[in-house]
Formats: sequence, C-alpha cells, structure tokens
Amino acid sequence: MRKLIFVILLAVSLPFAAAAQNKESRGHGYVFAALGGLNQEAATIHVGGGGDRLVYKGLGVGGEVGYLRFIEEGQGLGVLSPNVSYHFTNATRSGKFAPFVTSGYSLLFAGGVASAVNFGGGMNWWFKDRVGLRLEFRDHVVIASSAPHLYGVRIGLAFR
Repeated sequence: MRKLIFVILLAVSLPFAAAAQNKESRGHGYVFAALGGLNQEAATIHVGGGGDRLVYKGLGVGGEVGYLRFIEEGQGLGVLSPNVSYHFTNATRSGKFAPFVTSGYSLLFAGGVASAVNFGGGMNWWFKDRVGLRLEFRDHVVIASSAPHLYGVRIGLAFR
C-alpha cells in the first residue's frame, strides 16, 4: 500500500516540478488543516497536502493525500483524492483572490478501503507572489447505502 501511495504522489507532483521552471505559474501546491465532522455526529480533524495543475484556461487536475482523525474515538484513516477543479482566474483584476471549485474521487483507507466522492470550493488569497492563504470547504460522501458525509472547513497555505 505504501508503494502505491508513493507512486501516485510522484505522478501527481511531477507536473508541478516542470511548471516551477516556467516564469508563469500554471499550477500550485497547498497544505491544510481542517476541522469538521461525520454527519454532525463525530468531530474530525483532517491534515494533508496536494496540488493542482491548470491544463486548459481555468480547468485543472490534481490530487491530495491526507490523514483524517475522529477526535473522540482516536481512530483515523488515510484519504487519497485525485480531483478536477475550475479556477476562476479572472475573478479579480489584481489576481490576488482566486476562487475555485473542485470535485473528484476519494479512497479512504485504514484496515480496509472505502470509496467516496468529494466536492467543495474555496479561494486562494495570494498575499505574496508565490505564497497565499487557502480557505476551503470540502465534503467527502462515502459511497454506501447510508452515504455518510465527512465534511471539513479547511485553512492552509498555497504556494506556486
């Protein structure tokens, strides 16, 4: 399982390494921490990181990996999510505020695995040329008969 995660992370990060050599940024990376819950019943904390690569105008592809922990129970699980996104690149004249929406597949893994879909949105505030504040809401809906929601409000750093 560790080899699979390493290969996926490597595949997701290679486009960002290539983009870093260009003067104009076509992608960005990020790290985050989130407080959230499971169907408003259990509190969670979620930490992780990932990135997006713009492939056509505001359309992006990317992924992230993280760890989600149930605070009261002390149990946790890994979360791996390849995503598509749309970045509203011309939303402000200054380009400092960059709203986005995102959605994709999520693999949840601990003793076993579960599939989920995720969706969310937020914004990056680029207060420096290459560093910004990232604010986001994300919901992971587990594909099951009861369809539990793992949601979180995220805050983090974005970099390009």
